[in-house]
Amino acid sequence: MTDQKPIGKLAARSAAKQAKRSARKRALAESAIEALKRYGYANTTLRDIAAQSDLSLGMLHYYFENKEQLLIYCVRLYKEAFTADIGARIAGAEGREGLIQAFAEGLAAAIARDAGTHRLWYDIRNQALFDAVFQPVVAEIEDSLIGLVRPLAPETADRAQIAVLYGAVDGVFRHLLESQLSGPERSEADLADAFRGVLRLAAGA
Repeated sequence: MTDQKPIGKLAARSAAKQAKRSARKRALAESAIEALKRYGYANTTLRDIAAQSDLSLGMLHYYFENKEQLLIYCVRLYKEAFTADIGARIAGAEGREGLIQAFAEGLAAAIARDAGTHRLWYDIRNQALFDAVFQPVVAEIEDSLIGLVRPLAPETADRAQIAVLYGAVDGVFRHLLESQLSGPERSEADLADAFRGVLRLAAGA
């Protein structure tokens, strides 16, 4: 019994240290992502990221073994936020049309407000075709995205049909993203209108 209190203090201290490290790692990644989304994976080194983010190269190496691990962490953070936003929007939707409206608005907002970071996602997805280190995280993220479009599919749809629906939505998202990045930019409302039409068609609404 006398050993429980010291052990408890050590566990609490260890947990606090780990939480502080995780918060610092996340802050570094959020800063580094600005450089990554500006220049892309192939054209950016850890030294570039450190310079663009006002960080020391040693600090980056302390938290991330290499550029690949940093990029994986950054993209996972970004996609977690993206899926959480879409999920929150569609959770409060009422009826089929309300669901499509909420989904369309979420996709439009993602392009209008954060096109650069979405471009980084497509960059790492392309890299996964050539570099196996990216394949697990890309598969993990795509599984979450396929699950995200599940409410748009008919109740009888199987996983293969849902994957096809995801492919249709993703293809249009990428097309609109590329158009937004190359200009002229479309308004968020205009993008939402485009997504509504596609979602109705793809989901058979």
